[in-house]
Parts: sequence; C-alpha cells; structure tokens
Amino acid sequence: MKPIVSLAALLLASAAPAFAQDVTLYRGGPIVTMDGDTPQTVEAVVTRDDRIVFAGKEAKARRAAGKQAVVHDLGGATMLPGFIDAHSHFTVATMSAGGLDLRDKAHAGVTDIAGLQAAIRDHIAARAIPPGGWVVVWKYDHESLAEKRHITRAELDAVAADRPIVVLHVSLHGAVANSAALKAAGIDESTPVPAGGLMLRDEAGKLNGVLLEKAMFLLLAKLPQPTAAQKLAALDAAQNAYFAEGYTHAQDGATQPPDIAFLTSPAARERLKIDLALLPFSPGLDALLADPTIKFGTYQGHVKLQGIKFVLDGSVQARTGYFTRDYARGSPEGAHPWHGQPILSEEEFIAQAKKANDRGWQLFVHANGDAAIDMAIRGFDALGIKAADDRRPIVIHSQFQRPDQLPAYKRIGVGPSYFSNHAWYWADVHRTNFPKEIVDFISPIRSAKAAGLIPSNHSDYSVTPLDTRFMLWTSMARVSPTGVVSGEKERVDAYTALQALTTGPAWQVFEEDRKGRIKAGLLADFVILDRNPLATPVEAIKDIRVLETIKEGRSVWKAAD
Repeated sequence: MKPIVSLAALLLASAAPAFAQDVTLYRGGPIVTMDGDTPQTVEAVVTRDDRIVFAGKEAKARRAAGKQAVVHDLGGATMLPGFIDAHSHFTVATMSAGGLDLRDKAHAGVTDIAGLQAAIRDHIAARAIPPGGWVVVWKYDHESLAEKRHITRAELDAVAADRPIVVLHVSLHGAVANSAALKAAGIDESTPVPAGGLMLRDEAGKLNGVLLEKAMFLLLAKLPQPTAAQKLAALDAAQNAYFAEGYTHAQDGATQPPDIAFLTSPAARERLKIDLALLPFSPGLDALLADPTIKFGTYQGHVKLQGIKFVLDGSVQARTGYFTRDYARGSPEGAHPWHGQPILSEEEFIAQAKKANDRGWQLFVHANGDAAIDMAIRGFDALGIKAADDRRPIVIHSQFQRPDQLPAYKRIGVGPSYFSNHAWYWADVHRTNFPKEIVDFISPIRSAKAAGLIPSNHSDYSVTPLDTRFMLWTSMARVSPTGVVSGEKERVDAYTALQALTTGPAWQVFEEDRKGRIKAGLLADFVILDRNPLATPVEAIKDIRVLETIKEGRSVWKAAD
C-alpha cells in the first residue's frame, strides 16, 4: 500500500522540539486508515499532541517521531479512526440512571405483562420508592411481550396506584402512564388530543394510559428532572459508555432547552472529553433564532450546536410512522385503514425549516415511512436546496425509503443516516405489516452508495444498545432473530459498514477534514480492536472487542484485562 504521508507533517516532526510536545508512535498491528474508496493500511502512525503528523512506513515513522516518542505497540490488534455516532440520544444516558432498564440482562425474563408488573414491583421495593415518588421504566417494547399489546393504565394501577408510573416505549415515541401519572400531568378524559399525537382508549372509550407522539409530551413535561449535580455525575458515565464502544464523537439527536443550557455550561464543558454534537429540537427554534449569542457549527470545548432537528413522523414498530400504504395490522388501536400520520404538517415543517435554513443552520429531519420521506424531499425542494449548495440536509432513519427516492436525495445532497439494527430488532414485526419487497429495502446502505450518496449508520441509542460491532454486523448480515434475511442485495461488505461509522458520519456533520480517517493533519482519534473487521467472517463481526479508545492522542478508555 502507498504510505499516507504529509511533507508538511514530516518537516514539523523534524523541526519541533520533542520535549515540548507529546509524541506517540503506533505500530505492531494492522492500521486501517479509512482514507479512500478501498481499504488502505499503513505500518505506523505518529501523533503529536492531538493531531496525526504521519501515517506510512514504520521506518519513516520512527524518523518522524524521534527518539523521545512513546511507542504504542498494538501487539497485533487493529487500529481504526475513532467511530462517529451519526445519531443517538446522549442525554438519555444522563437521565435514565435510577430508572428501571428493561434491556438490562437482569430483566431478560420479562416476556409478558405479568413479568413486567413483577419487575416494576421489585424495582419499587429495591429503590424504596415512597408513595408519591415517580417510577420511570425505560426501553419497554410491547412487541416483545407475549400478549403483543401495550400494558394498560389499569394494569399499572394494580402495581402501585399511589405512585406515578411511566413506562417509556423503546422507540422514544410513546409511553404508558398509570392513573397517578396521568393526574400529575393534568391529563383526563376531557384533555384534547394534540395534533400529531394519539391518546389510546379502551373498549369503554376511557383513556387506557397509552400516549403516543405529541400526546406523550404532555406527560414528559411533568417527569422529575435530575439536578445539575446529578447530571454532572451521570455525564462521566455517559461518555464512558460511548468510549467503551469506540466512539470519539457522539450526538444528541433532539436536545431540549434545559439540556442545551446544561451541556454548554462551563461545568459540563470542563468534564466533556468526547466531541458532542447537539441537535436542538424544532419546537425551541424561535427562541434560538432570537438569541444573538447562539452559534452553530462551532465547538465550545468539546460541544457544539450542529443543526435543528425536525420530526415528521413516528416509529414504524409502534405503527406511528407515516406511509403511502396501509399497515396490515391497522393503527395502534387496531383501526383500519391506517397508514400513519405526520407529526408536523407539511406547511409547518417548510415554514420552520426555512427559518433555520435562511440562518445557515443545518437541517436534520426524522422520517421513517416513505410518505414522511416524501414530505422531507418536497420541503427541501420548496427551500431550493440543491447538492451544489453543499447544505447537507440529513434525513435520520430514512428507514422505509423507496428506490425512487434515492435520485431525489442525490439531487438535493441529502445525507441519509440509516438504522441497520432494525433488521435484527423489528424486521419480523415489520413483515406483519408490509410486503417482503418493502421490508427488504429498509436501511438501503448499498443502494445509497451505488446512487452516489454518503450514508451513515446509527444505533439511535437508547432505542437499540450502544454496540458498534453489532451495528457493523447488522448492516452486513441483515438477519432477524428468526433467521430471515431482510434484503440480501442490501448486505454490505466490512469496509462499507466501517465507512458508515467513520467517513460517512464525519461528512454529514462537515468534519471530513477533521476526523473519520487516519491521515496527517486530522485529529488523533482512534479505536483499537482485538481483530481486524476486514479479515473477520461476518458471523464473528459482532464478537470483536474494543480494547482501547484514544481521543486526541489521549487514552480515554481501556478494556479490563
């Protein structure tokens, strides 16, 4: 392979006094640079402080590094650029401490409503939550229960009627509340259903506690919030969870005003080591526009405001995604016909997006169903956005994209942020609603690449776990727990899967010249794996271990021996 070398970097290496700067030489294992359309490896890399100054042959690297350099011998392990989180909810990691996490291995036995009730009772007892104290349950998925339905308000009242209980759906697009929680939120039978929301009812026409989309916001506004001290304590654990997966850059995909204030505060910036991109939620847009101190695209320490997040539809597994065809199983209440509904009207979306676009702020649009994707495309066209403008609007999920929508993405310059984990977690559910050819095209990373797009792949944490190697595997295998492959033609090779965690998301946030590759001049952000994904059988990809994560030349996480 040709060495990746910068003459300026070599001159810098020979001229700079080694004693004044931290110089490290990495060698002794495959170093995959991710620089180019095909795999490239180098023998060695030299970093000085937070930057890469050389990547190429080891002999030249040693001369560039000098005798005082620290040698980091990989011992046969594989080094790659640090992974970049294309879309997740970082603030959930700072908020969920103290709640009941149903994805925790301790709760693997929760397979029906009775088991869920028991887990909540045990949680109340273990945490000694007093009467009146809030009980918050995370990562609940009704499709994983034997009954294949939501738990109800009455069933939660049977657990503890004297404590507000909120069970948050794993999609983050819905929740179930007991009577005490509904009362605390001021929700009763006369409460109007917000436009773009759903408040489900039982056979008698009474609220059954299930609140979806905008209706859920009535409840979330009343949830107890952690104190600033609690958030700071949780911040370290949150970024360590990302570092443990090899991420050196994280995203918060729908940041609320209090979290913007917290994460950009001096106290939080002092603790942040990971680069963190915030996407303020569109309902707060006007307040941001009115604040002359707000700056987008510029880091304050390790945090920046990246763009504005718009949500056009809901979650397909919750049957609130917006489609041009009907769900075979009907609405969340079982009504037919039902093809979902938009959360924002098209007119409202265009009007709000124009304000952000006119200010030069990047647009991030959540769209799962093909009708929601049509809305996004029409909205971008209404704003006159073209690829040549290099505005890089991002359509998050683009989950049930139609093949005919790919040329529109190319024309506009859209970066699709896909979600390949769906093939494992919910493709079996999707097949109960849509034909095979529709489900087989979810997260079409391969077709997007063929169309000339620059896609990324994401976990949408906490919707699915933070597991980068599992994400690589799901994009390569596209198989479900029942063994059904969703779109064999959309399977990608390991290098393409890695691009969707490195160069793709770097480009999508205008940082392709700062991170995502191992090249002189870029940040010294690395992940070290125990095996080379390019030489690992597909079935073993998910078993690769992260050994160490390095952020700007400093080790920030190491696996226990």
